[in-house]
Amino acid sequence: MLKHLKLALLFCLLASCNSDKYYSVASNLYTEYVNPFIGTAKMGHVFPGATAPFGMVQLSPQTNFELMFEADGSYNTATYEYCAGYQYRDTTILGFAHTNFSGTGHSDLGDLLIMPTTGPLVLDPLETETGDKGYYSVFSHENEKASPGYYNVFLESYGIDVNLTASDRVGFHKYTFPETEDAHIILDLVYNVYHHDNKNVWTFIRVENDSLVTGYRQTKGWARTKKVYFAMEFSKPFKSYGHKKYDELLYNGFYRRFDEYENFPEMAGKDIRAYFNFDTEEGEELMVKFALSNTGTKGALKNLEAEIPHWDFNRVRAETVTKWNKALSRIDIEPLKESDKTTFYTAMYHTCLAPVIYEDVDGQYLGLDQNIHQSEGFTNYTIFSLWDTYRAQHPLLNITQPERNNDMIKSMLAHQEQSVHGMLPIWSHYANENWCMIGYHATSVIADAIAKGVGDFDHEKALQACVETATVPYFEGLGPYMEYGYVPDDLSHSSVSKTLEYAYNDWCIARIAESLGMTSVQEEYDGRGKSYKAVYDSSIGFMRPKLSDGQFREDYDPMDTHGQGFIEGNAWNYGLYVPQDVEDMIQMMGGKDLMSKKLDSLFTMEIEDKYIEKHEDITRDGIIGNYVHGNEPGHHIPYLYNWTGHPEKTQERVRMIVETMYGPGVEGLCGNDDAGQMSAWYIFSSLGFYPVCPGSSEYAIGSPAVRKAYIKMKDGAILSVRTENQSENAVYVDQVLLNGKVIENWTLRHEDIAKGGELTFVMKE
Repeated sequence: MLKHLKLALLFCLLASCNSDKYYSVASNLYTEYVNPFIGTAKMGHVFPGATAPFGMVQLSPQTNFELMFEADGSYNTATYEYCAGYQYRDTTILGFAHTNFSGTGHSDLGDLLIMPTTGPLVLDPLETETGDKGYYSVFSHENEKASPGYYNVFLESYGIDVNLTASDRVGFHKYTFPETEDAHIILDLVYNVYHHDNKNVWTFIRVENDSLVTGYRQTKGWARTKKVYFAMEFSKPFKSYGHKKYDELLYNGFYRRFDEYENFPEMAGKDIRAYFNFDTEEGEELMVKFALSNTGTKGALKNLEAEIPHWDFNRVRAETVTKWNKALSRIDIEPLKESDKTTFYTAMYHTCLAPVIYEDVDGQYLGLDQNIHQSEGFTNYTIFSLWDTYRAQHPLLNITQPERNNDMIKSMLAHQEQSVHGMLPIWSHYANENWCMIGYHATSVIADAIAKGVGDFDHEKALQACVETATVPYFEGLGPYMEYGYVPDDLSHSSVSKTLEYAYNDWCIARIAESLGMTSVQEEYDGRGKSYKAVYDSSIGFMRPKLSDGQFREDYDPMDTHGQGFIEGNAWNYGLYVPQDVEDMIQMMGGKDLMSKKLDSLFTMEIEDKYIEKHEDITRDGIIGNYVHGNEPGHHIPYLYNWTGHPEKTQERVRMIVETMYGPGVEGLCGNDDAGQMSAWYIFSSLGFYPVCPGSSEYAIGSPAVRKAYIKMKDGAILSVRTENQSENAVYVDQVLLNGKVIENWTLRHEDIAKGGELTFVMKE
């Protein structure tokens, strides 16, 4: 009864209040529904650690140390399961790293791992040279807790209770030790997610005094040149310290004069593990503040002093919980069933883990050109998994975090200015372009923000950046694409996927040009936006790889996901990727009736293991028939029925996916969350609409999986989503009304909901 009264009060506040005052009333009504352990074991994306929304520090337990390559040089497939460093099935913890990805299909990071231990000092994580136990600890999920901004676990091997929280740029550790003269804090600068023998380039540690340590690590890998600086402060002085090098020392100059390994205040090498020794009493709390920076140790010290100048752990935790409640309360729902709240708000939590802040408190940051820059009029962000997140994550941020999305676009434009290629980010993190995946989807994020009236970034500058990106001839078959009007399969891999994605991106550029009245640019890119037609083979009814001589490739299987001109998908899924011109695609493929039947077949046919066995990103957990929801290329497909005259089939499929592909338990995702995209699909679809074509202001109507929702739009306007006759069995929509007016064509426009109002779904079984 009390909870219902709280919610009723909150609804009233949401409907009437345009200030932030209601957030204090809403405290703990949102974070209590988040389960940070939701994920999928096979994909290994779970991030159960402590972070602020979009925080630079993402402090999370690491549960194994998988080498990226086997002894014979072959790829170790087990590393894929640890792309976030944590696996729920594990029973050991190696320590707590300060940077992590959430749900990316490839990985990096896992920087600057700390592990508290007791007893004889051990510096090897898993096993010593003599075969003895490493410094890891066993743990139990019964003694593990996680919630937004907080993590707690009991390290059974040492009797240490661990509490973690974080501000935007500083991780805060609180360790409760037993009585011992042999307490240690290990700083492991060898550990990495996706570790290989040459991952570390160099590490450096400087002991400033008896409680303050600074340093940095430079690595190479997915990010070719990544630098992370830190400042680590202890709540009490350490009594001694030292380190061990794990790389062969070929030359050491005149440092050979010193005993560097014990109580020497400079430590440097390729692979280093350092330790700091303490005496502790029973129940003594030893705290560590760990600040990050990408500009230098001076920046880390500034961040430390600005964000956590005190030792009040509970204060920091409370402040971060408040930030999370504010982020999560952008949408308030009344669910169909109570467990749906956990699924929904965990999805909201996932969508606020990336991109992350990437600048010091004074606005300085390391740019793509490896120089220090000053952000002017924006906060700089990094981690742009754009092939994934342009689809629903960034469109969702245009609703839930428009100010941040505006800054993210400005960050992308700064990236383009600093790029020697003159390109917007493709997949970028930590002042590096890693070139993962295809397309140039920053164009979509920019076009979508313009279409929805979000942001104050320079539109003309953005168009210029998009055009420069779209005309780099040596990028991923782009030169041949411009020459032939498609990507020839004999000149570039994944040729069909590239053609389809470039065509969509070019359509986005045309929309930006149209908004600026630049007719010649609009016409050029509208023409390029029709390139999908070149790779459709009407004789078989599928998109198909085409060679540079104009002939379709003969050896071709539309069911296969490997080597057929597509990337992470087959012709049945990826071949339906023409979001910018769905009506034309349907007509080209035989009309509405034939397309409806093809979609029916997609959802009901079986796909053999041989067709998906070579792809880590595609598993049975995310497949319905031959439809792959566990990977991004088909996320728009359930909504295509709306264009075939069968919206009821969209409604049926969407509700089925919401119910079967997502859940409140630890196996609650059907694939990698991919920096928030998988979760963003769930949020939109639960609310009853979805952005099939970002860059357009239109949403396709689906079937809401909530009873009510209150969405705080830009400038504090409230969009109320209501349902009539709603139930778990009422999956079909009889009518949709916006402010009492019937919506036609199963299409909702952003400008019609941006100022708030009431969106009503009349449901039926």
